Amino acid sequence: MLAPLVFAALLMAPFGGLKPEAHRLAAVMAAVIVLWITEALPMPVTALLGAAACVALRVAPAKEVFAPFADPLIFLFIGSFILARAIFLHGLDRRVAYGVLTLPWIGGRPARVLLAFGAVTAALSGWLSNTATTAMMFGIGMSILGVMRSGEGHGIDPRYATGLMLMTSFAASIGGLATPIGTPPNVIGIGFIRTILREEITFFEWMAIGVPVVVVLFAALYLYLNWLSPAGVATLGAGTELIRRERAALGPWTRGQRSVAIAFGVTAALWVIPGIVALAAGETSPLYREMNARIPEAAAALLGALLLFLLPGSAPGERAIAWDEAVRIDWGVILLYGGGFALGVLSFNTGLAEAVGRGLTGLLPLHGEFGLLVASVIVAVLVSETTSNTASANMVVPVVISIATAAGVDPLPPALGATMAASLGFMLPVSTPCNAIVYGSGYVPLMQMIRYGLILDVIGIVVIVAAMSLL
Repeated sequence: MLAPLVFAALLMAPFGGLKPEAHRLAAVMAAVIVLWITEALPMPVTALLGAAACVALRVAPAKEVFAPFADPLIFLFIGSFILARAIFLHGLDRRVAYGVLTLPWIGGRPARVLLAFGAVTAALSGWLSNTATTAMMFGIGMSILGVMRSGEGHGIDPRYATGLMLMTSFAASIGGLATPIGTPPNVIGIGFIRTILREEITFFEWMAIGVPVVVVLFAALYLYLNWLSPAGVATLGAGTELIRRERAALGPWTRGQRSVAIAFGVTAALWVIPGIVALAAGETSPLYREMNARIPEAAAALLGALLLFLLPGSAPGERAIAWDEAVRIDWGVILLYGGGFALGVLSFNTGLAEAVGRGLTGLLPLHGEFGLLVASVIVAVLVSETTSNTASANMVVPVVISIATAAGVDPLPPALGATMAASLGFMLPVSTPCNAIVYGSGYVPLMQMIRYGLILDVIGIVVIVAAMSLL
């Protein structure tokens, strides 16, 4: 009920300074934002509804409105999602997780298990969906806690269980910042920066920023969780043996796992090698330009995914992935990205973003580039606490760019800062699916999630602002 009311109110309100197309777009975007925040409709459906409404209201021709749905970043999503699906199907993620947790130096010590568990979660989340990573590691963590509470480790401090569950969720959200494909807000922000600012951020360039941010955030997360969530025992007892049994049950590497590892390795190499060439020879070198032109990141993702249909699977006559499995990727996220990206681009083409930027510049207490950067990061974090990270990036990044442009400051640092900050919703179960999953374990009291999440939010704001200032 609220969305149509907001739409009608803005459509009838007098906005003399806006073009008719921008006025109609403002009404559509307000209704879309209401539906995203309330989730009265599935978020991908809302994104499609917004795009269709723009065509119906003649904000722009259909060809222009739907062009972002065929943006190269859409195909980067599709290729990386198919690779992630294959990794999950063949259990390659579990093999990596249990392989790290059984390293000799861990020795069943709770603090080291917490460190290794979080590090694996963050590393996997850089390449897989945050939600899928959390779901997998949640199962492993619950198994460990179940054995610890029923076996030799029955005297374990309940705070350790809370810490291990929160490590599962928080490390997955943090790890998604490491690569452009780690979480949808990264691709959304890169898309706006490329389309609106004409600034290309390559896979390697993002990692050069994202990986250090992840390392610092993860180190801070581990230190305070380890301090606030002591185990109260010297070793995990039967929990250690459970991890070893689970790894042994995986058996030797299968042919399908080797095929998926090859496809993923080829893709990662195609993503990273051009950046290494640029570091060694410079971005103006003919070799770097040729590599970038011939195999851009979207094409590399598709080539890696297509390899899965050629390489052998585990059973005779099978391939590493079948089409009926490949099509089970999260198409909703892809449609949500396309619809949100379309609305953001239209807001600039119609002049709506510029008008919003001018209006907010006079209202917000901003003082130069640094003030805008801090405000952008804080706003993105606050919005991500109340709605999805993807919706936060779609709503905040275009406005930040318009405010920076209107204020006459470089829009790249605040836009990049807002993109990263959109992944920092840690305080509530509704902030991210990752939080919702671990909250359902029964080991995480709501006030503990709020308290620990607030600490990480503050640390994340400081780290991202510092990283963008250094950049």
